[in-house]
Amino acid sequence: MFMRRLRAKLVVPVVLLTASTGLITPGRAAADPPPEPTTNPWQMRHWPQTQPWQEGEPLRTWSLPGTDGPTPVDPQNYELPDTMTWDDYKRIPGTTWNDPNVKGSVRTFRGALVLLDYPDQPFVVTQPKNSTIYGNPQLVSDIPRAQVAQFYKDFLNTPNELNRGHTIHEYWMEDSGGRFGIELGAFGAYRMPNKSYQYGIESQMQRGAGCPAGETCQRNLRTDARAAWIADVGEETAAQYDFIFYLSAGQDESATWQEFGEMKFQSKEDVNDDFGPPDPALPNWNNTRYVEWTSWAASSNIWPNATQGSSTQAESSGMSTYAHEFSHILGIGDNYNNPYSVPARRAYSGPWEMLDRGTFNGPGGPHSRWLIPAVGGSSMGAQHMLRNKLKLGIVDEQNVLRLSREALGSSGVVVARVTARAAQQGLAGVNVAMGTGDLAAPCDVNTDPLCDGRGYQNYTVEVVDRMGFDSFTPDSGVLLAKTKNQDAAPFIWTVDANPQDIDKVDFVRPDGTPAKMTIGDYRQLSDALFHAGVDSGSEYEYVDTANRLHFYVLDVQRDRRGILSYTVAVRSLDGAGPHVRGVKAYPTVSLAPRPGSWSKCVVPVRNTGKAAPVTGHPEDVTAYVGSDVYRVAASTRARGWTTWVPNAVTTAKFGQTVPVTVYVKRDAGAVRSAAVQLTATSESDPTKSATTSCIVL
Repeated sequence: MFMRRLRAKLVVPVVLLTASTGLITPGRAAADPPPEPTTNPWQMRHWPQTQPWQEGEPLRTWSLPGTDGPTPVDPQNYELPDTMTWDDYKRIPGTTWNDPNVKGSVRTFRGALVLLDYPDQPFVVTQPKNSTIYGNPQLVSDIPRAQVAQFYKDFLNTPNELNRGHTIHEYWMEDSGGRFGIELGAFGAYRMPNKSYQYGIESQMQRGAGCPAGETCQRNLRTDARAAWIADVGEETAAQYDFIFYLSAGQDESATWQEFGEMKFQSKEDVNDDFGPPDPALPNWNNTRYVEWTSWAASSNIWPNATQGSSTQAESSGMSTYAHEFSHILGIGDNYNNPYSVPARRAYSGPWEMLDRGTFNGPGGPHSRWLIPAVGGSSMGAQHMLRNKLKLGIVDEQNVLRLSREALGSSGVVVARVTARAAQQGLAGVNVAMGTGDLAAPCDVNTDPLCDGRGYQNYTVEVVDRMGFDSFTPDSGVLLAKTKNQDAAPFIWTVDANPQDIDKVDFVRPDGTPAKMTIGDYRQLSDALFHAGVDSGSEYEYVDTANRLHFYVLDVQRDRRGILSYTVAVRSLDGAGPHVRGVKAYPTVSLAPRPGSWSKCVVPVRNTGKAAPVTGHPEDVTAYVGSDVYRVAASTRARGWTTWVPNAVTTAKFGQTVPVTVYVKRDAGAVRSAAVQLTATSESDPTKSATTSCIVL
């Protein structure tokens, strides 16, 4: 009845790229109205054509055929990160997490921001606009070196126009519900004793290649940086800080290897001297992390990373990079794949998680992360998923419903209302522990790119809404995942409601050839969320036969303040619990529509069952087992009439009567009236079923 996977895009300006491409105006504070659309800062003046992520599609609306047709309960209108702009940001009602005067209720961490530059690489923001080979800096320039430390401290952690009011402190306060805050002290800039590429070219990424003759690469940046800092401030001052952010002058390799490699040059032999090394005996290309080659210049940039107590970033590293690396400092590992690996492997948690490619979220998406200052992709990263919030201790146990897979068979179906994680209110999610481990049959990651690798201990259910730092996630809906207790990647595996290839262009090569997103690209999970109702473009249920679990998305709610929540359910395939199950449906009457139009029947359905006491879960679940889930179907034999049920599953508490809606359409030439049959069947006990009629006159 509907076209599957219909999408909606936000329209953004399409601008041809030339050497004279302009700049956007400085950002406004988050509370201000958005500026008028202007040239996007991620338009690379080096490219001869408009890139796909700068193009939008008209917003589509949903409607069943016919006059005044009904619409799906919860249509999926995802947006790729690439087309997002600052207009996508939505404030969380009733919050001011960016207030620097409000401290974390559990802890406010003190971080030292230590700035480093090099004999061959000054801080980019001290240079004239667009003066580097990358076209940076943009928005700001010519800052005196003595003021750079204060500039970056303010850019990262003081609400202002350039960062649009968003800070590292704000991220952690929002993500933790006010538990964790961040304070920064700034130091430097300190001139390193070696050239920038002597630190950037190292064994893991470049595999020993690309170091100019007569020079020593693979230098330890932390060793030299800490020595300079301690020489300046002393050990006593340094000991006052909980961690260190080393901020390196220039670009980072993570944000440049592709944009200034295969996206700019057709082949490695095409890399020009501007992006080549100072040693003419070396080629202009070099090894990089994920693929065979990039330009030598991109390969010589540092790659952000963290060790115990410190992390390294560059000027192009967005605010999300700092949140990502600080997560490592707090003890959580990486959970991302190589999107270009052979054999291919699907992304693990994708844009929904800070420790995966949710780090890349922000206006302009992944290919805008080379900007300096970093106001595009990686400037507004995703929150942590439920598994990591639990590990970090930034969600209250009372706000997480903990279930046991083994106990579900004896307790019966569990029904709960889960609120969007950005709202930090109500139930934050559900964790289903699989006590005897993942029962799914083995799969081979070498032959199946969608193989999750098995070995999981839990399922989690949570809700994402596009607000706050989650504004730059691709969709709002229900996020289902398998998780491990230990950080053995993948330790979070997003269950993809649409696992088929998303079939989108990633970029256009210099010769005009489109390059599609790989099956391992994290944006393949842009449409992964589950939605309520039928014909949404997504799915409303998920069955894991091997692990004997059935998950449901039953309904969607958005309150007057705009807070999103979903009613979800999970049951065992191996038992319905001790409750008495029953259902009754009552007949009703409705007025017939005009020919070619729709009308609706509202049929009362009653849960005639009775609850019984249950045990066995990690916590008391009495408040969540007092309901049943019913499968709903409708039909008619009347000539020229059509039925449509917007929600194929519904829920009712024991003793409760709920309305079930059926839409009916009368075609031209149809008989004047129709009898519509509606059947409601218990998912817990399919022998309990009720059928009634709606007479449409």
